[in-house]
Formats: sequence, C-alpha cells, structure tokens
Amino acid sequence: MKKTIMLMIALVLILAPAGFLMAAGAEDDGVERHAFIFKNTGNPYGDKQMQGFADGIEEMGFEAITRAPDQPTAEAQIQIIEQLIAQKVDSISITGNDYDALEPALKKAKDAGIAVLSADSAVNPASRITHINQADSEMIGRTLIQAAYDMAGGAGEIAILSATSQASNQNLWIEWMKKELEENASKYADLKLVRIAYGDDLRDKSVSETEALLQSFPNLKVIIAPTTVGIAAAGRVITDRGLIGQIDVTGLGLPSEMAEYIENGSCPYMFLWNPIDVGYLTAYAAVAAAHGELKGTVGETFSASRLGEFTVVKASDGGTEVLLGAPFKFDPSNIGEWKTVY
Repeated sequence: MKKTIMLMIALVLILAPAGFLMAAGAEDDGVERHAFIFKNTGNPYGDKQMQGFADGIEEMGFEAITRAPDQPTAEAQIQIIEQLIAQKVDSISITGNDYDALEPALKKAKDAGIAVLSADSAVNPASRITHINQADSEMIGRTLIQAAYDMAGGAGEIAILSATSQASNQNLWIEWMKKELEENASKYADLKLVRIAYGDDLRDKSVSETEALLQSFPNLKVIIAPTTVGIAAAGRVITDRGLIGQIDVTGLGLPSEMAEYIENGSCPYMFLWNPIDVGYLTAYAAVAAAHGELKGTVGETFSASRLGEFTVVKASDGGTEVLLGAPFKFDPSNIGEWKTVY
C-alpha cells in the first residue's frame, strides 16, 4: 500500500503543470520576484532593456525574471502573463505589443496583487500603475520629421518604416510626425509622406518592407525608422543596393548596430536613448510600486539609484508616466565613442 501511494505521488509530480510547481515554490520560498516582458525574442534593443531591468532588480537584492515571446503579438504576451501570475511574482513590467488587448490579462495580474507597469511601449492606463517612457513622445515625433526635412533638402518623398501596427509607442510617435507636418504645412509643403510600412520588428520582414518601399517609390528621399530593428534593416538594404547618398535613413537605432551605416553615410544621423537605462529605471519603479511606495499619481517622486530622482507626470493618454530624458543624437562625430557602449 505504501509503495502504491509513493508511486501515485511521483506520478502527480511528473504530470503536474510546470506553472503549478513554480507557483508553489514562489509562494513558499519568500523570494521577491520582479518580471519584465519584452515584445519578442531576437531584438537587441529588447535584450539591452531586459539587461538593465535585471541589473536594477538584482542590485536591490531581488530576483529578476525576463521573458519575451517568439512573435511580437498580444496573444503570445498574454500566455507569459498567465504564467507569471501562476508564479506569484511581485511585479510585472511589460513592453506592450498591443495597447488594449492585454488589459484583461493585466487586470487579472493586478487583482492577484501584482504591481503592473508598462515600459517603452505603453498599455492603456487601466492596465498599469504608470508607464516608463524613454522620452517625450511629441519631441521624438517632431524631431524625426525635422531630421527627414534636413536630409531631403526640404523637398521630396519620405516614408516611415515602423514596428507593428499595434505598437503604442510607435503609433504615438507617428501621430506627432503627422502633426508636425500638418501644423507647419508651409514649411513642409514640398515634403510628402508617401507610406507607413510595418516590419513587425522582425529583421527579414523589415528588409522586405524596405525593398517594397524602394520599388514602389523610386524617387524616395528618406526612410524614417523609429525602431532599432527597422533602421538597421533599412541601412543594410541601402548599403547593399549601392544607394548611399541617394536615399537617407534616420530614426531610432542602437549605436552598436548602426555605426557601420553612420560611418558609410547611409544614415547621416539618428537618435536614441540608452535602453539599459530604460530597463534600470523600470526596475526601481516596479519595486517601489510593489512595496506600495509608488501609486502612479502625478507629482510622486522616487529614486532610481545611479540615475537619480524621477517624478511621475501626466501622460498624453490620460494616465501617468515617468520620462527617462531627451533623445540623444548620434552622428559621425560621436558614433565611434558610443558603438562599443550599447
């Protein structure tokens, strides 16, 4: 009889879902766990952001969990959220693949007592305590159009190569790009936005979308790619096709990936912030939120260690956010210094 009971227990342990076992462990061991979910795997920007998050969490003496699905979809992120709820993590920070579709899963996490924040690409205010934003969205959008105007010499066709059509950060930047064009119509009278393409933050698709833009618009002057995957793909296509000096690329890119294209002239200059710092700032906000020290109210302040003090401000979507800082310009004069940093 005793042998039969032992066999039954062993069988239960073998067949029990991994999430059940992990949840039991998380509940019993008393370890404080904080999770970060990025858009998808294989994204160097995301890897740096998750690295910064892990650095911050571990610096505070807690355990960091970094996850990303294979594909940049809301459905794939929802599966990970469910797993993290089962693990009873203390906080979930997410770079959202969809502004609204994640709400039911994130609300479930909040109802389970988990602090929920978004970072980089926002989820709606009902789904988050606050949002960790790289820089002011209006500044990013307007700056990128101004850069395209400069590179095009004030006239010609321009196109945007974005990430996914549901990416809230990309969409907000694009809205501000359009507003810059509309509100300064006389200045941009000879600059024409001909298409917004979506490479889904996948290298091969971003390459294909760049090729399609070149084929559809042979007089294209500038491609704006507000995504690190897209700008690197566009730089590669322009370089490989020998179009340096004929079509310029700008946007948001990693210095380590874009140094070749800035140095060879296919990208005269671009912008970004330090994704490691985005993740690091998110870590400190997440822990503060999990400890009840950050409610996401306008005017609240908190410390992010080496990054200094930050203040919660009102976001354009009606929620709140924390801004890392202004975008930084990378060009031939400084890319050599930064390409080995990140």
